[in-house]
Amino acid sequence: MTTFEEQTRVHAFRDDALGDHDAVGLAGAIRRGEVGAAEAARDAAARVAAVEGRLHAVQVHLDAPAHGSGSGALAGVPTFVKDNTDYQGLPTGHGSAAFAPRAARRHAPFTRQFLSTGVTVLGKTRLPEFGFSPTTEYEDAEPVRNPWHTGHSAGGSSGGSAALVAAGAVPLAHANDGGGSIRIPAACCGLVGLKPTRGRVVANAQGRRLPIDLVTDGVLSRSVRDSAAFLAAAEQHWRNPKLPPVGLVEGPSGRRLRVGLLVDSPNGVHSDAGTRAAVTETAERLERLGHTVQPVGLSLDPHFTEDFLTYWGLLSFLLGATGGTLGADFDRRRMDGLSRGLREMYVGRWRRTPGVLRRLRRTREAYAAGFRGLDVILSPVLATTTPPLGHLSPAVPYVTLIERILAYVAFTPVNNVVGTPSISVPAATTTSDGLPIGVMFSGRPGAERTLLELAFELEADQPFRRLQDA
Repeated sequence: MTTFEEQTRVHAFRDDALGDHDAVGLAGAIRRGEVGAAEAARDAAARVAAVEGRLHAVQVHLDAPAHGSGSGALAGVPTFVKDNTDYQGLPTGHGSAAFAPRAARRHAPFTRQFLSTGVTVLGKTRLPEFGFSPTTEYEDAEPVRNPWHTGHSAGGSSGGSAALVAAGAVPLAHANDGGGSIRIPAACCGLVGLKPTRGRVVANAQGRRLPIDLVTDGVLSRSVRDSAAFLAAAEQHWRNPKLPPVGLVEGPSGRRLRVGLLVDSPNGVHSDAGTRAAVTETAERLERLGHTVQPVGLSLDPHFTEDFLTYWGLLSFLLGATGGTLGADFDRRRMDGLSRGLREMYVGRWRRTPGVLRRLRRTREAYAAGFRGLDVILSPVLATTTPPLGHLSPAVPYVTLIERILAYVAFTPVNNVVGTPSISVPAATTTSDGLPIGVMFSGRPGAERTLLELAFELEADQPFRRLQDA
């Protein structure tokens, strides 16, 4: 007899070439000749096929796997690229129904960096329109479903990548983050999601042209060592000389840290009971491990939330005005309800733009002040646990929808504005339906090594719960 949990949980773990390997483990097996890269790609494609009918995570499949550098640290590891990043020969749809995407003529700079790690690309993953939403849902298409519970959101905007990694279809996948889009789906799907420092990886082409570049690329993974291995391998392709090198982080540090505890958002949003419990229990674990934890206040400008929302609206306005560069048939009237609402909101506020940009740029001063005497800050990723599908759908009227989004995404955007690194790690599960709850560690610019070492320590102290064992 099939239980309710078996009906709502989806995973592809099986006894094949991928087994229970994470990316580092699979790459090692391939290097030792225990598994072939072609065999790993074939079995990953079979896993994707087994879950895709329920998860709806894939935008487009490659006709044949595309192997990256044979010498990269992750050589032969099957993966996917998010569908807002150009991959030569594949269309880049940005999750939008407003235009018919055309095949990219060349790889995006980050795609080249990603391929330099040796990964094998199987296709592209779905995202909400232009990555604006914290859930991967659509007005007229199937949503991406959370493999831990298919009635719930997989997060956004990197929801397709998160669903495939959590379900065991591939060990890791490309993601990017302009307001939480790596960390949010990591929290929803029980994954590790590191948003690197601005400039740590090659710059996103779209972000370079904006007044404030919010977007940083990275990966979603099931283990801390996979995120660490990706970053170290990416540095072999290109390293920003203005940032201290990260190198390969392979485990915890003996250094004890001063940790600031932030349970409620600086903009006044209170976290729900399950989220608060996950954060406070993590703080207690850190103290047991010898770290010093103390409450911290992060005094952001009172206008921060509205300023970020206005800037978000500016991005939608610019896309609506320049969408013809994406496709000759681009029609901004076909953009979804969230995109249209953001654009219309901005039209009524555009005169505020200089003040908005000035205040957002000053956020780094408040962030630095909050770190005085601290090494990292511990906080929720999201103010509430993962919502059911439909709660944040772009079909919800804009006024209601934006209130719900702002009450949900209350912690992640500050790191995008300031450009600082932060990482989401699994911490607990909800008592009602076993959905993952993530917590977030944020650091100073260039502090990825500290964040990864701390994440390694938590993973070693209490291994992350695995979907296949749930």
